[in-house]
Amino acid sequence: MFRKLYDWTLRWAGSRHAPVAMGTVSFVESSVFPIPADVLFIPMVLAKPDQAWRFALIATVTSVLGGVFGWMIGHYAFDLVAAPLLEFYGKMAAFDALKSQTGDTAILVMLVTSGLTHLPPMKVVTILSGLVSFDLKWFILSAIVARGGRFYLLAYLLQRYGQAMAVFIEKRMALIGLAVLGLVVLVWVGLKVMG
Repeated sequence: MFRKLYDWTLRWAGSRHAPVAMGTVSFVESSVFPIPADVLFIPMVLAKPDQAWRFALIATVTSVLGGVFGWMIGHYAFDLVAAPLLEFYGKMAAFDALKSQTGDTAILVMLVTSGLTHLPPMKVVTILSGLVSFDLKWFILSAIVARGGRFYLLAYLLQRYGQAMAVFIEKRMALIGLAVLGLVVLVWVGLKVMG
């Protein structure tokens, strides 16, 4: 089922409605959808490199808005909407583990790492942020920085290096994500030690 959903999402990349489809996927990925917007974003930028910055803006804005929607689900409708979604995707255990570690600093670190690397999944962190009433202003700011950073960096790399970069990213995405996560954790530990 997941592969069919992935293929269906990918087919939108060649459509004349690709920017709308990517914005929609970017929005719902931040709260309920299992396929990342990268599935559309990367082939769209490769097909139209001159539109890379426009696509990055669309993906960033819709992802942040989708994150706010996920925050609202967590804050106002966890039992009704979020709990069944997390159960459906098999993410309830991950959610419970993250919830036990929550504090403002932990949420902020998770928002940045999930926004940049999808670790932990963005939808889990947005819902968790709402559930624990993480400050919405800080939530939006961190989402803009993390998601914008991800999409604009991808746009730059794909525009500059093309298909070779797409292959590099695809083969090493998990490794890149772990490296970024490790860097963020080191910075966080450093700040804790100094503070």
